[in-house]
Amino acid sequence: MSQTVQETATETRNVPPTVDVVIVGAGFSGMYLLHKMRQQGLTAVVFEAGTGVGGTWYWNRYPGARVDVESLAYSYSFSEDLEQEYPWEERYPTQPEILKYANHVADRFDLRKDIVFRTRVSSATWSEEENSWAVRTEHEDSVTARFLVMATGCLSAPKLPEIPGIETFKGTSYQTSRWPHEQIEFTGKRVGIIGTGSSGVQSIPVIAETADDLTVFQRTPSYSLPARNRRLREDEIAAMRATYRDYRQAQKESGAGVPVVVPTKSALEVTEEERNAAFEEAWESGSLVNLLSTFTDFATNQAANDTAKAWIHGKIHDIVKDPQVADDLCPDYPVGTKRPCLDTNYFETFNLPNVHLVNLHRTPLVEVTEKGIRTSDQEYEFDVIVYATGFDAMTGALTNVDIRGRDGLSLKETWSAGPRTYLGIGSAGFPNLFMITGPGSPSVLSNMIVSIEQHVDWVADAIAHLEQQGLRTIEATPAAQDEWVDHVNLLASYTLYPRANSWYMGANVPGKTRVFMPYCGGVGEYRKKCDDVAAQGYVGFSFA
Repeated sequence: MSQTVQETATETRNVPPTVDVVIVGAGFSGMYLLHKMRQQGLTAVVFEAGTGVGGTWYWNRYPGARVDVESLAYSYSFSEDLEQEYPWEERYPTQPEILKYANHVADRFDLRKDIVFRTRVSSATWSEEENSWAVRTEHEDSVTARFLVMATGCLSAPKLPEIPGIETFKGTSYQTSRWPHEQIEFTGKRVGIIGTGSSGVQSIPVIAETADDLTVFQRTPSYSLPARNRRLREDEIAAMRATYRDYRQAQKESGAGVPVVVPTKSALEVTEEERNAAFEEAWESGSLVNLLSTFTDFATNQAANDTAKAWIHGKIHDIVKDPQVADDLCPDYPVGTKRPCLDTNYFETFNLPNVHLVNLHRTPLVEVTEKGIRTSDQEYEFDVIVYATGFDAMTGALTNVDIRGRDGLSLKETWSAGPRTYLGIGSAGFPNLFMITGPGSPSVLSNMIVSIEQHVDWVADAIAHLEQQGLRTIEATPAAQDEWVDHVNLLASYTLYPRANSWYMGANVPGKTRVFMPYCGGVGEYRKKCDDVAAQGYVGFSFA
């Protein structure tokens, strides 16, 4: 597959033998954590597999890649000067604009000198004698650190579909999560794309603009709303900057890290006219949070959720001209139980004469051939195949590193029946190991920047607590971890989330234990819990 990377890192490799903190990943988590560690007078090194900063927004360069949280909200709050000065351009910024922001942050706070690029961490082993982590990289670098922080992101371990023959295709193949850095031209090409999650929904309309022919292979359709994207107006930028402090506090207290008016009514206690008007307003707003918070019981009541499902199905049929294609594009699972998408002309694209939809529930994928893709019905010939097939979400980037805690305990083996954490921050048996937005935290159910900053601040405070108290180690207790895992599972059981075969459940990875991984109690409630744990002397953690 084409995985060309043309960017080069001008920084020299500078790997110190010993630091206070090793940070894995130079995305928004790793960059802010490095900044915090410096402020606390600690030495740190960041290992980053890519040639630049940005994490998710470094790797995901596929056509149409764009964030689904508004730029003025999807930005750091730790520096008032930064939020006042940075010139955001669009309501929902594209990948290049977000990457530009990440590079601006790296330059403004002089972060690159402590980041080692082109370097994956291969293993980390806890030493009982030294009370430290021995971290090794793919280049055989060896670093000893008191603390290891995995800032590896929730959606950063790409996966391909489990079908034979991928390497036999004689044309060109691309993966959305590892898109080449050079411009890709589809003009005159016959293109096949597998996957209709977020990256598929965003890239399909853009590829269709120039491809001679585009065939979309869909296993599970997505709920998607029009983004109503546009350039930001100077007056709304000025208004946000004038009220940023209040807005940032509201973000912290909100359910998803995006302040909205909290609903007060069930979808079942209003008239159909009122309900449809509310859905229409949310649809036109171009905001996922507005739709999901229209009524009180979308996430918990199937009958209430069905009203939104039926309304969205009607919208799809209004847009898509071919009734069979419209039917195939209508999801059958509850609204919001898989990650919904924001799009620009996604459903409209299926009205184009050069765009075709293959429903893989009717004609399953059989194999990739030298010429293209074979289903149970026929073989399709392509010049290009695009794999928009997602990630081993939440856990993949953590378990891909051979992390071994006390007595050689393997994180991957410990999590074989599902991830087990306390607060999504630490795991029993792994002292001085922290995870940023790990499983068991709000993470992917929230505005990631808000959750990232909360986690980084909490971890930095915990490390400062150890320093102040003259302690060497902090570790989640098995009892606290068990209680937290049970709590996360209990909250999920009250919702409709487990009814969908989503990557929230690990259902997209064959053999992965199905368990709902994020904390669905909301950003504000989660923050209160974390603050309470810290206020009580980090109850649920043991120290040495």
